Amino acid sequence: MRDAYHEELDSIGDGLVDMARLVGSAIGRATTAILDADLKLAESVIAADEKVDTLQRDLEGRAITLLARQQPVATDLRIVVTSLRMSADLERSGDLAQHVAKLARLRFPESAVPHDLHATILEMGQLAQRLMAKAAEVIITKDVDLALQLEQDDDAMDLLHRTLFQHLMDDRWKHGIETAVDVTLLGRYYERFADHAVSVAKRVVYLVTGEHADEMSPQGDVQGA
Repeated sequence: MRDAYHEELDSIGDGLVDMARLVGSAIGRATTAILDADLKLAESVIAADEKVDTLQRDLEGRAITLLARQQPVATDLRIVVTSLRMSADLERSGDLAQHVAKLARLRFPESAVPHDLHATILEMGQLAQRLMAKAAEVIITKDVDLALQLEQDDDAMDLLHRTLFQHLMDDRWKHGIETAVDVTLLGRYYERFADHAVSVAKRVVYLVTGEHADEMSPQGDVQGA
């Protein structure tokens, strides 16, 4: 029979999955809020970040308690320490979704995003949500190959980020400095959100293998590569 100690380790993993799902939903809703100038939705994203923060504090407290009382070694120690780091990545992801929503609130009743960039921002938001959903799946399955694929998936976000800058640097830019600043910030928020999803996946690789993801590569060819 599994003892309470290992059940607590499992519950920490469940908490990480809950956090990943919450922040994934948050970035999707924040994207809708920024594009549609939806103040009510923006406010709901901002308020919901407190739940992510509460989960992070609770997980951190339980992990520290395990470290103090059980003094885990080897694999169990790696689980606890890595979980703390993943929870920090996920909490920061929630903050980034909140930043998007706060920008939507700041510019209401106007949209912070020019119409000609709506499609790009929408794609960035959808991609961010997919990356975090995949990160949640990696936490659940401990699938190393899937985890390693996230970094390649993140290349698409980097490309979208560069596309935004191409628009900003174009001589035909006609939306003014304030909007240019807003778009620059948005691009950074989505890029960093994706980076945190990748970081979570890399930490799972370390958790499972004891090796750093940067020293490994996915098995077989990645479809579409």
